[in-house]
Amino acid sequence: MSVVPHLPENAPALGNSLSKALGRFILRVLGWRLEGDLPNEKKLMVALAPHTSNWDFVVAMPIIMALGIKVSYLMKKEAFIWPFSILFRWWGGIPLDRGASGEVVNQVAQWYADHDAVWVAITPEGTRKKVGQYKTGFVRIAHAAGVPIVTIAWDFPSKSMVVDRVWTTTGNHEADAALIRAHINSHYRGAAPQLQ
Repeated sequence: MSVVPHLPENAPALGNSLSKALGRFILRVLGWRLEGDLPNEKKLMVALAPHTSNWDFVVAMPIIMALGIKVSYLMKKEAFIWPFSILFRWWGGIPLDRGASGEVVNQVAQWYADHDAVWVAITPEGTRKKVGQYKTGFVRIAHAAGVPIVTIAWDFPSKSMVVDRVWTTTGNHEADAALIRAHINSHYRGAAPQLQ
């Protein structure tokens, strides 16, 4: 059985056969896999939850490598210093001016508009602590950019990340975020051990 599904044709790609093989090898060693089919979309918001530990990154990175997918992420623009800026952009980094917090949504929506294929990954909790509600930024960005949201959940008891479902925003950001959180919490309760 494959540890990752096939990468859809429209998804942004990154890597080569060597990096994919390395990602698959690491997943087999760790005993993890990605379950479900990724949507065949050029532009997508990826909501990764429940985000409970630094182990989440340890699991997600070999999955990204094994798929050969380019997943974009948000970074403060001050980190984009040459020559690291070249590497950050190649890996999918999106430079943000965090000084204008209300403008972050517009900045990321513009990034979607300026690029042919973009999958932006965000953890809706905004922290590794247990939260009573999700932050609405990921929903606001998806709505402003006119892109769907796919939820992908860490399920530590089964050692799998699960491609859950695709959501369309309604414009009621708080209600959308609450609905997605309730769905994730009712289906995926496995928490990761804490890194020391």
